[in-house]
Amino acid sequence: MRTATLGPAERTAALAAMAERELDVLVVGAGVVGAGTVLDAATRGLSTGLVEARDWASGTSSRSSKLIHGGLRYLEMLDFALVREALKERGLLLERLAPHLVKPVPFLYPLQHKGWERLYAGAGVALYDAMSVSSGHGRGLPVHRHLSRRRALRVAPALKKDALVGALQYYDAQMDDARFVATLVRTAAGYGAHVANRARVIGFLREGERVVGARVQDVEGGGEYEVRAKQVVNATGVWTDDTQALIGERGQFHVRASKGIHLVVPKDRIHSSTGLILRTEKSVLFVIPWGRHWIIGTTDTDWDLDKAHPAASSADIDYLLEHVNSVLNTPLSRDDVQGVYAGLRPLLAGESDATSKLSREHTVAHPAPGLVVVAGGKYTTYRVMAKDAVDEAVHGLDQRVADCVTEDIPLLGAEGYRALWNARARIAARTGLHVARVEHLLNRYGAMTEELLDLVEGDSSLGDPLAGAEDYLRAEVVYAASHEGARHLDDVLTRRTRISIETFDRGTRCARECADLMAPVLGWDTGQVEREVEHYRKRVEAERESQRQPDDLTADAARLGAPDIVPI
Repeated sequence: MRTATLGPAERTAALAAMAERELDVLVVGAGVVGAGTVLDAATRGLSTGLVEARDWASGTSSRSSKLIHGGLRYLEMLDFALVREALKERGLLLERLAPHLVKPVPFLYPLQHKGWERLYAGAGVALYDAMSVSSGHGRGLPVHRHLSRRRALRVAPALKKDALVGALQYYDAQMDDARFVATLVRTAAGYGAHVANRARVIGFLREGERVVGARVQDVEGGGEYEVRAKQVVNATGVWTDDTQALIGERGQFHVRASKGIHLVVPKDRIHSSTGLILRTEKSVLFVIPWGRHWIIGTTDTDWDLDKAHPAASSADIDYLLEHVNSVLNTPLSRDDVQGVYAGLRPLLAGESDATSKLSREHTVAHPAPGLVVVAGGKYTTYRVMAKDAVDEAVHGLDQRVADCVTEDIPLLGAEGYRALWNARARIAARTGLHVARVEHLLNRYGAMTEELLDLVEGDSSLGDPLAGAEDYLRAEVVYAASHEGARHLDDVLTRRTRISIETFDRGTRCARECADLMAPVLGWDTGQVEREVEHYRKRVEAERESQRQPDDLTADAARLGAPDIVPI
C-alpha cells in the first residue's frame, strides 16, 4: 500500500481518471459509510471512485457524539443482535484497525434508586461486558465496577450528593469522527481508489432501465465529468431521498433526519475523572471527556429544514443545560459554552413517529439495475454497512469478486503507531517538541506523524502552535491542505482540526493565520485569502445568531444568513 497524498493535484488527477475509463464501483457521498464502502470495494480489487459534494464528513459524520459504542441502551430494547455487532466492531477498531484514532473512555452511570436499580442496571452492564468479550475483540477494555455513593463522588466530585445513591462505571470508546473519515478516505486512496471532494453528482447516466454512472460537477473548477461505472452506490445519508430523486424513481424506503445538538465546555467546569451517562425522559444524556473539554449531548428531535447546516436553537441549548445541571453541584451557564454543533441522524422512516424510536439498523437495496442504496445504521457499524453495500453491488458485476477483507485492513497510520508511541520521549528529544505535542500528533495521525515532523524539519516555524488555538501546530494546517484534501478554511477549522468548537472565539482569532498557511499549498492569492477569512467569520456570526433564536424555524433562517463559500 502506498501512502496517499490528497492535495490539489491529486484531486484533479482523480477526477480525470474517473472520467477516463469505466469503474467497477462509484460511491456517492463521503460520510463514514461512503468512505467505508470505497475502502471495502478497493480492497477487494475493484476499480473504485468516490465523489463528495462538499468535504469529507461534512454532514452527519463530523457532528456525532464521537463515540464508538455498542449501544448500551439498545439492550433495554432487547436488540441483542445490534449490540453484539457494534461491540465486535468497537473491539476491532480499538485493537486492530485504528488504535491511533479510537480510544477507551470511562462512563459513570449514577443510580437513583436503592436495591432494584443496581440489580437491573448492573445485569445490563454485565451482559454488555460479556457480549464484548464473547465477540473475541473486547478484552482490551476494563470491565464494569459497582461504586458506592462515596466512591462515585470521589471519581466525580462535580455530582450533587442527592443526585445518586451509588453508581456503575463502565467503558466504551471514542474518536474524532471527522478525522476518522478523512483517514478512511486516504486509506482507500492508498489502495488505488480515485477520490474527489467538492465534486457533486448532478444526475445519473442511464441506458434504458440501467444506471451506468453519474454526471459529476467539479464544484471548485466548474467543469463537468461523465463518470461511468458498472455499479453506483448511493451512500448520502440524510440526502438519500434527494439523491434518489435524481433518477426519477421512488426509493424502496425513506430516510428521516433527527437533529442532535452538542455543547462543548472547558474541562475545569465539571470536576470529574470520568464521563457521565444520565437518563432523560426521552433518551440518554452523555457528558464525554474530550481532551481539555467536555462534550455534552444530545437531543433527538425531528428536522425537516436545511440539511447542510442544521441549526441549534436557544431551546436546544437550554434543554441540555437544564438536564446536565440537574445533577451538577456547580451549574453551567451559557457563558461556559465554548462551542455548539448540530448534526442530523439518518433514520429509516416508518417504524415510529418518535425519532428516538426510529431504527438504528441499516438497509441496503437495489432500486434500479446498476444502483445500490445504503442508509440508516450507526457510526460504529459503518464497516458492516459498507460490506453489505459492496456485497449487493457485487451481485450486479459480471465477474468473480473477492470477499470483504476490511476486518484485517488497518487504517492509515495504525501500523507502527504503538512502536512510535513507545518512542515518543525519544521523538520529542530529537525534534525539540514537548512530549505532550508528540502525543497529540500520534493520537491524530498515528505513524503519519513522521510526515508532519518532516514539514517541521523543513520549516521550523511550522512547529509553533497556532495563535489563539494553541492545542494545534501550524504544521497541521499545511498538512490538512497538502495531504488530507482540505480545500477551504472551513474544512480545516471545523473538520481537520476542531478549533471551531474548542475555542471561545470559535476559530476567528486564528482564521487569518490558517488561511495564510493554506494559501501557498492551494494557490490562493490575497483576494482568496480575504474571502476565506470573511466567509468563516460570517459563518461564526450566523451560527451564534441562530443559537440565540427560540426555535428551529428562526434558528434555521439565521444560520442560512451565511452562504457557502462555494455554492452547491
